[in-house]
Amino acid sequence: MLSEQDIDHFRTNGYLLPGRQLFSEEKLARLEQIFNEHLADKGDKLSDELDTPHYRDDRLLEFLMSDEVLDTVQPLIGPNIALWSSHFISKDPFTGRATPWHEDSAFWEGRFDSYDHIVTIWLALEDGSFQENGCMRVIPGTHLDGGFSDNYEPTDMTEQTFHAGLAGVDEDRAVYFELKRGEFSMHDGRIVHGAKANTSAVRRTGYTMRYFPSSVRMQDVPQNEGWKIWLARGEDLAGNSYANVPANA
Repeated sequence: MLSEQDIDHFRTNGYLLPGRQLFSEEKLARLEQIFNEHLADKGDKLSDELDTPHYRDDRLLEFLMSDEVLDTVQPLIGPNIALWSSHFISKDPFTGRATPWHEDSAFWEGRFDSYDHIVTIWLALEDGSFQENGCMRVIPGTHLDGGFSDNYEPTDMTEQTFHAGLAGVDEDRAVYFELKRGEFSMHDGRIVHGAKANTSAVRRTGYTMRYFPSSVRMQDVPQNEGWKIWLARGEDLAGNSYANVPANA
């Protein structure tokens, strides 16, 4: 569980670096093995494009719905928790693309009726995540700006993971999320963040796990068509449909 100081830091700055292991060594090793299976079976996808792997692999729900994770996000979200997404993100040595400055919420506009309590855990796998291999970085406090900046510019997707990025970001304010293998970060869905390209010989691999309060309504819009969410803990408070709860429950 997070301390009151941790919670205050997250509310004020939009991120948290707990500085501890999330899973046991045995559990972490199993997750890494699952990742490597997905990587070997990715086909034409790039290694940073392994989105929603839990749709195809039920084994990942053990991690996504675990007490280790849910006990960590509950102080920020509350006792009624929905699992929205997960994503394996791996940046290959020397060739891993940069991630432009962005707010996750800007790419989600219209998909929810509220965006102020969406929390992402970024778990470092394998050798960890450092500045040299393109660790995540954030601009503290920018989650308080609303999460829908309008100064996005097109990017070159041969070099960047997204089609657009924020212009005019003061990089001198950036905090770098350097994580050892098994450590994790947490960030608000509205914070400005990104990552440089991997210029090192060490692959950078993470697993993101994203949650929101079940009081938030997932909207009936084309962007959400086919999207699956799970009720991870507690009860539904917004009339959402869940992959793990019958519609008439």
